[in-house]
Amino acid sequence: HRPLRSGKKTEGCGGVAMDRRKVCILMVGSGLTGQDANGVPLRRSKRGWMWNQFFLLEEYTGTDKQYVGKLHSDSDRGDGSVKYVLTGEGAGTLFKIDEKSGDIHATKRLDREEKAFYILHAKAVNRFTNEALEGESEFIIKIHDINDNEPRFTKDPYMARVPEMSDIGTSVIQVTATDADDATYGNSAKVVYSILEGQPYFSVDPETGLIKTALPGMDREVKENYQVVIQAKDMAGQMGGLSGTTTVSITLSDVNDNPPRFTKTLYEFRVPESIEVGSAVGVIRAMDADIGQNAEMDYRIIGSDGPGMFEITTNRSTQEGVILLRKPLDYERKRQYSLRVQVENVHINPRFYSKGPFRDEATIKIIVEDVDEPPVFERASYVVEVKEDAPKNTAIGSVSASDPDDKNSLVRYTIDRRTDMDRVFNIHAGNGSVFILRELDREENAWHNITVIISRVPVYVRVLDVNDNAPTFATNYETFVCENAKANQVIQTVGATDPDAPLGGHRFFFNLAQEAAGKANFSVHDNKNNTASILTRRNSYSTLQKSVHHVPVVISDGEFPMQSSTNTLTIRVCTCDRKGNMKACNAEALTARAGLSTGALVAILLCVIILLMIVVLFAALRRQRKKEPLIISKEDVRDNVVSYNDEGGGEEDTQAFDIGTLRNPEAIEESKQRRDIVPEAFYPPIRRPVLPPTRDNNGDVRDFINQRLQDNDSDPTAPPYDSLATYAYEGNGSVAESLSSLESVTTESDQDYNYLSEWGPRFKKLADLYGGDDSDRDS
Repeated sequence: HRPLRSGKKTEGCGGVAMDRRKVCILMVGSGLTGQDANGVPLRRSKRGWMWNQFFLLEEYTGTDKQYVGKLHSDSDRGDGSVKYVLTGEGAGTLFKIDEKSGDIHATKRLDREEKAFYILHAKAVNRFTNEALEGESEFIIKIHDINDNEPRFTKDPYMARVPEMSDIGTSVIQVTATDADDATYGNSAKVVYSILEGQPYFSVDPETGLIKTALPGMDREVKENYQVVIQAKDMAGQMGGLSGTTTVSITLSDVNDNPPRFTKTLYEFRVPESIEVGSAVGVIRAMDADIGQNAEMDYRIIGSDGPGMFEITTNRSTQEGVILLRKPLDYERKRQYSLRVQVENVHINPRFYSKGPFRDEATIKIIVEDVDEPPVFERASYVVEVKEDAPKNTAIGSVSASDPDDKNSLVRYTIDRRTDMDRVFNIHAGNGSVFILRELDREENAWHNITVIISRVPVYVRVLDVNDNAPTFATNYETFVCENAKANQVIQTVGATDPDAPLGGHRFFFNLAQEAAGKANFSVHDNKNNTASILTRRNSYSTLQKSVHHVPVVISDGEFPMQSSTNTLTIRVCTCDRKGNMKACNAEALTARAGLSTGALVAILLCVIILLMIVVLFAALRRQRKKEPLIISKEDVRDNVVSYNDEGGGEEDTQAFDIGTLRNPEAIEESKQRRDIVPEAFYPPIRRPVLPPTRDNNGDVRDFINQRLQDNDSDPTAPPYDSLATYAYEGNGSVAESLSSLESVTTESDQDYNYLSEWGPRFKKLADLYGGDDSDRDS
């Protein structure tokens, strides 16, 4: 068979449409095919037909039944006596045979992915006797694959991990996509991988789907998770292939590429001297950007000014260094210790030695705080000897104790009377000297055991006050006076305050300042109880003369040395009713009460600005508005450009590709015309009568369009259906009617221009040129 270009099918043997890479062999023969061991020729009986397989395209979309092939026997003389019988998989349902002609057709669309081939049996029998004319033969109908399945990944999403700081080309994970199409036929199942998202960090091998790192130095501490989108495309990645995608979530695993670092170079802890040995003095922690075992660290003391006093251990769960006390502290002996500690990673990666030492150092300062300890005797016990004839009040010895917290603190000595019930001894509370209070008798009691109790003597220091502060107003007083006020009317009572604290309490005196005494409008009356009353001196006040009065009041105390200060009382003149209630005050007070706040003024100003902007914008829009075009409809096609760039429907285009034509070239429909080219046959123009105009305003236009539509529908020489025809029609309102040549269906020689003489004097020249008889024009 002869293969066609562009992957088209051609007929092979048995009337089967074959791919150019497939060969169907029709074996017909009779005669010698070889010799036996004795040299006797072997003969094979004559067979009418023999084949091994047919081929059928999957997912057929045509309207007619798909032709598979034709069976024919040499015994068939065309008289209808031969009957062809088909049995096997799908016989009678999927595949039907014409009993007379032997043509096999597929009745349904077949999917190669469901079943790739069908095994059938065919035989030819006598229609009347049902006697087999040909032995039953087996053949296979193979379903040809088309690219109707996109690649599918085995997982979605994939999860992968790769160590941070990996070198370029480090393998991460391999993704796999499968294609249900036939891998042995064309490139329908040949998958090519590409990366859609994840660059420039990762790359993928186009053939194997192996994802690798593509960027060096990817740091987990900067970015830990990456989302990579991989595409698998069949047809070897060519245009038109189907594709599928999957997401690969890649996490950078940690490596020990960061050394531990202390957050401070100096740590300071305060501990009481009474802390028990083995207790924690403080906790320090170094920070490591790594995680897990890469962040494990050890702490140790590398220097101390108190050897053996402290040790440091590592808390593995928190990676903290805990400082423990190993010897007792004594504030009086040493009040401060200094330690030098070091931290170092436990697991060090030799690959990152170049990033510096994986250790750090810091200084720890431990301050011992004093604890209130009781006084102690210089000795644990005292032995005193005295003769029994010693007189009373004789000093027989002394004891000595001191306060370990402060050597200069006083100690008080007393005898525990439970150990000296008879009061034989006494002790000096200040110096610890022991005395006898009565005569001793050795024969009565040779030993006396007494206990001395010591305690601290508290000293209280009281600071006595001196009069060094002047009294002032208890608060900032401000009041008003009515215009109709009467004389000697109390308008305000003021008080005073003083930070001093005299033993006998405060006593304040109030007076009007000397400089204001002669011309004052108000007077000050001392109430003798540390308050004073402010009184009016005249019957009325006028806001026009003076709206605000300032009254200077002198306040003094009764201590030595005496302290005093001058305080000013502000009085505003206001309008009041008969009961003394204020109605209106001076201009300053009125502004303070009725004025708008700053926020309100800002809001009003913003509203005015917004209104002005709206007005200006509206005016600008009206100025810039243009006249609307005559035609604004989007459906007006006169200004539109329609572009068609269709290559055809391929195998689905049943008009462009008819497999029946390939099987039977003589069956071409010669009368069938293509609508996308100008036919070669010549069709004379058809003369159409012009429709009379109507009186409807739009009737002439409608009739004109309908007429042109009918003409084009019935004209075989018309352009394709998707062409654009534009008619420039003037209408019937003109006295000259239409000058368009669209209605001219005859040649120029057939035109009659005698009507020009009826149009008036303006068309006289045209009437003279074209309106005469043929004989006139010839002459």
